[in-house]
Amino acid sequence: MNVIYAIDLIGTFAFAISGALVASKKDFDLFGVIIIAFVTAVGGGMLRDILINAHPINWIGDLNYIWVILSAVVFTFLFKSKIAPLSKTMFLFDTIGIGVFTILGVQKGLNFDLHPFVALTMGMVSAVFGGVIRDVLTNQVPLIFHKEIYASACLLGGLAYLVSSQFIHLEWIPFIIGASTVIIMRSIAVKYQLQLPKIKEDLFGKNK
Repeated sequence: MNVIYAIDLIGTFAFAISGALVASKKDFDLFGVIIIAFVTAVGGGMLRDILINAHPINWIGDLNYIWVILSAVVFTFLFKSKIAPLSKTMFLFDTIGIGVFTILGVQKGLNFDLHPFVALTMGMVSAVFGGVIRDVLTNQVPLIFHKEIYASACLLGGLAYLVSSQFIHLEWIPFIIGASTVIIMRSIAVKYQLQLPKIKEDLFGKNK
């Protein structure tokens, strides 16, 4: 098992826990918790694979993802009172996860001979759309549409990977550069409560 794959599974575990916690707060039953944990953890990668017609789809081709998600659900049920308050720990896992998922998504797009811009978009889809599906299913406004910089950090990290890979031919170095960019940008955005501009009124005059 290589390091990137191990981090991918850790990120999947963390995403599944975050999904299970959200479903638990919404008072979903066990089946509902499993479904929300599942879509949170692998929904983005699954959507990416469908869009680029990649088969087998991520979790179908590797059942380790299923076992990791089920383990995360069991872990949540056993230790919910212990892990729910650990917001900083969960944030760390979540941030590492989106960093890794972004670059893995970009790499997969490039492996399918997609234009770099499309591959970059697929990296962002891989990282954040599991959370979007989770929020839609639990009747919440998706995080990426109204809070701190999230998807934008993924795009910047993916761009850093694409640029650095043109000059550095050791694959793991651009991977670290790209994932680190996501992690750093996301952490800075949360610490300083940075957000993208919102359209509140006409740029050329006040609303009447």
